[in-house]
Amino acid sequence: MTAEPNKPCQIKRDYPQLINLYPATAHTDAHYLSKLSIYQQRVFEAHSQQKLLILGQIGLGNGLELLSWWRTQANPSQRLLLKVFEPNPINAYELKSLWDQSLTLVKETPFEPHLESKQASALECKPELSQLAQTLLDAEPTAIIGCQRLIFDDGRTTIDLHFGDIQTQLSSLIHSPLHPVQHWLVLPHLLQALHHQSHWQMAKLSDDSATIATIATIELSESSESSGLSETTVNRFQACGFTVSDINELGIHQPVTLINHQPDAVLLHERQVLRQQDAKAYAFNPMAAILSSAAQSSIAIIGGGLASAHLALSLAERGQGAQIFCKDAELGQGASGNRQGAIYPLLTPENDELSRFFQQAFLFSRRRVQALTSAPADNQTPISHDFCGVLQTAHDERSQFRLDKIIQGQLWPSEIAYAVDAEQANAIAKINLDKPGFFYPLGGWVCPFEYADAAIQKAMQLADVSVSLNTDILAIERQADGWVLLTEKERFGPFAQLVFANGAELTQFDASHKLQISPFRGQVSHVPAQFQLSQLATVLCANGYLTPSHQGLHCLGASYVKEPEHLDFCRQEQQENLMKMHESYPNQSWLEDIDMSGNNARVGVRMVTRDHFPMMGCAPDVAKILEDYEQHQLTKESRHYWQTTPAPVHQGLYILGGLGSRGLSSGPLAAECLAAQLCGEPIPLDKETLCKLNPNRMWLRKLLKGKAL
Repeated sequence: MTAEPNKPCQIKRDYPQLINLYPATAHTDAHYLSKLSIYQQRVFEAHSQQKLLILGQIGLGNGLELLSWWRTQANPSQRLLLKVFEPNPINAYELKSLWDQSLTLVKETPFEPHLESKQASALECKPELSQLAQTLLDAEPTAIIGCQRLIFDDGRTTIDLHFGDIQTQLSSLIHSPLHPVQHWLVLPHLLQALHHQSHWQMAKLSDDSATIATIATIELSESSESSGLSETTVNRFQACGFTVSDINELGIHQPVTLINHQPDAVLLHERQVLRQQDAKAYAFNPMAAILSSAAQSSIAIIGGGLASAHLALSLAERGQGAQIFCKDAELGQGASGNRQGAIYPLLTPENDELSRFFQQAFLFSRRRVQALTSAPADNQTPISHDFCGVLQTAHDERSQFRLDKIIQGQLWPSEIAYAVDAEQANAIAKINLDKPGFFYPLGGWVCPFEYADAAIQKAMQLADVSVSLNTDILAIERQADGWVLLTEKERFGPFAQLVFANGAELTQFDASHKLQISPFRGQVSHVPAQFQLSQLATVLCANGYLTPSHQGLHCLGASYVKEPEHLDFCRQEQQENLMKMHESYPNQSWLEDIDMSGNNARVGVRMVTRDHFPMMGCAPDVAKILEDYEQHQLTKESRHYWQTTPAPVHQGLYILGGLGSRGLSSGPLAAECLAAQLCGEPIPLDKETLCKLNPNRMWLRKLLKGKAL
C-alpha cells in the first residue's frame, strides 16, 4: 500500500457499515441521552465523597457514552478513571467519522416536549460533547492492541482504552483492592458476545458492591416480559454477583441500585478465589500497594532526569507530593541532557510484549509532550520538539533482513508505521537517501532536558513537589519509620517510600548494586546545519541516527561503549558517528555537508538491560533471593516455591531506570505505572508485561524454569 509523504496511509472503511456494528448508535436520540445522563449523574452522586472513581465500560460504540461520562463529571475534587474495553481497535480518524455522524444525529434530534428539564439538559450539552470529542481526537488514539492511557485536565480525567479481545484484556489485568471498578456500563451490541468467563473477570476487577447497567435493544426486550433485558443476560451477571439495571427502564423519580448492594457470601468467595489465583500465579512479581489516597505519604526520588521528573508529575496528578534529590546544579545533566532525542516505538516481527509495550509507551509520551506544550504557564519551560516522523532504513544485508521481517511480520496500523519506497523516502526526508524504509509518522524528536524540566514545573503546580539540587546522596539507611538519605554533611528523611531513578548511578547503593543492568557510553556529535544537510525534514535511523536541525545544529550519533572508563570527548567516536552515516547512505552528496571539525559533542551514559525493557517496580532483595536459593533450587518443588512465594524485596524501596536508548519513549509510561502502583491504582499494563518490567526478572526467570543462577 502506497502513501503520500509525511501522511500515513489510511485503511479505507465503510463508515455507515461500521456504525451498524454498534447498535448503541440507534439510541442517539433525546430519550436515550436523557436516560444515560440521569444514570451517570446518579453514579457520581452516589460516590461524591470518593477522591478517585473507577468506572468500567464494555464497548466503545460511537463514543457518545464515553463523552457523556466525561461531561457529567462535575466534582472538581474528584478524579475519574474510565476503563473502556472495545474488541475492534479504532483510530482517531475512524472515531472522527463516527462522531461526526453521531453528533449530527444528536443535533438533528428534536426536543421531546414531555421531557422534564433534567432530561432535556442532556441535549443542551451538545457543544460540550463536540468539544470533548475534539479533545479526545487530538490525543490521537491508535488502533493497537492493548491499553492506551489518555490523561486530561491535569489528571482529573483519565481514560484507558483497551483494544482487543475483551476476555483477554479483562483477564490480563490485576485487581486493585484500594481502587476497584465501582460500576460497569455494558453497551448492547456486546451483551451477547461476552463470555461467562468475561463476567467473572469483570467481577474480579470490581468492588464487591459494584453494579452493571446496560441498554436493552428491541431484539433483547422481546425475550423478557419483566425487563427490557433478556432473562438470560440478567441471570448471567447475577450469577457473578452483580445487580443489573436497564437504563431504558430508568425514570426521573425511579431509583437505580448503585450502592449498598452486596452479593451473597458464596459469590463473594468465588470472586476472592479468582483474585487469590492471580496473586498466587504472579507472587514472584510483588505489586503491593503502599500508599492510601486518604493521606499523603512522604516519597523521596533520587535522580534528576527524565524518569524522576515524570514520576513526580504522575504522582502530582494524584495529589501526591515528592522530594527530588539531584546531585547536579541543574536537572537533566545525565543521559537526559542531549539536545535532541528520537522518539518512536521499538517494533518486533512478532509484536511481542516488548513491541506492544513500546507502542503504548511511545504514544503515552507523545501525548505528554502535547499536553505540556498545549497551554504552558508563563514560567514553565517550553519543550523543543518536532513530530516530523522517523524514517528507519537498513545499512547492510543483515539489517535489511531484520527490517523486512518487521515490516512483513504484522499488519501494522498505518499511524504506527508503514513501508515507503525509495522515492517516497526521498520525499519525506527532503534529501536523497535512495533507499526504501519504514516510516513512523507520529514519531520525531524531543529535547530531553526541557521535557524533564517542563514535567517538574508542572508537578510543582499540582502538588507539594520540591527539588534539592547539588545534593549528592551517598548512602541510604533503613529505619523503623522509613528511609534516611545521607550526603557528606546532611541527613534527609525519614521517607516512607524511596525511588531510585538516578540513571547511570542506579547501582551505586548496596541495595541496588547487583541489578543486572549495564552502563553504555554514548557520544552524540553536534554538526552545523548547512547546504543540503539543512533541508533534512525527518529523523533518520539506520546505523546511527541523524536529526533535523535545531538552533542551527544537527545531532548525529551515537557511540555505544559498554562500561566506559571515562566520559571525555573522544575524537575516534566522533569519526565513527560520521562513518555510520556513510555506511547507511553511501555516495550521497549531502554527506559532504557534515562538518565535524568543531569537535562539538556531548557524552552521556545510558543504563541498558539485556531484554531492552526498563526496570520498574519493587527493589529486589538480592541477598535474600540468593539465601533462599540455597534451600530451593533445581527441583520441581523449588520451581513451585518460586512461583507461589512473594519474591524478596526491600520494603518501601523502588527502581525506575534502565531506559536505555529509548528513554524518551519508555520513561513517562514506566513512571506513570510506578506512580499507579505506589498509590494502589489500576496500572495500564497487563500482568505479563509488568513481569517483564520487574527489576527482579533476570533472577526469577531462571528460578521459575528450575535453572541455576
